[in-house]
Amino acid sequence: MKFNQDIISVLQSTIKKKGWISLPSEGNSMFPLIQQGEVCRFESFDPATSKKGDIVLFWSTDGKLVAHRVYKMGNTFICKGDTNLRFDEPISLERILGKLVSIKKQNHEIKLNHSMVTFWSKLILTFPFICTILRVYLTRRDKNREAG
Repeated sequence: MKFNQDIISVLQSTIKKKGWISLPSEGNSMFPLIQQGEVCRFESFDPATSKKGDIVLFWSTDGKLVAHRVYKMGNTFICKGDTNLRFDEPISLERILGKLVSIKKQNHEIKLNHSMVTFWSKLILTFPFICTILRVYLTRRDKNREAG
């Protein structure tokens, strides 16, 4: 879904005023951690307390809201979805809306500081070939759904 600058401004002011914002997920770039329709809660982003492996919400140059994992921090941030094979375009700090703190699944909520989520983050950062395995799985799953 694409957002114009007016909507981005509303999201920025909401997260600044309330300290957080919750949005439903779309797509499967962060599968299996985040799945289609799960509600993601983002808090204000503070680069001083952020680290490699965090998941940030930002808007891309084509106006899409994206929540992907941080791989490199500096003058720009390099991010990528866990099932994506390529990195996103470099993003500036000004385009980051927030940092993911929890995911509301069907009947429970997962905090991003949970030990299993921390383990997954370290695993995906350490063994990048997992992204390819996940992409192959999702492609086959989607083909089977279409055929079925």
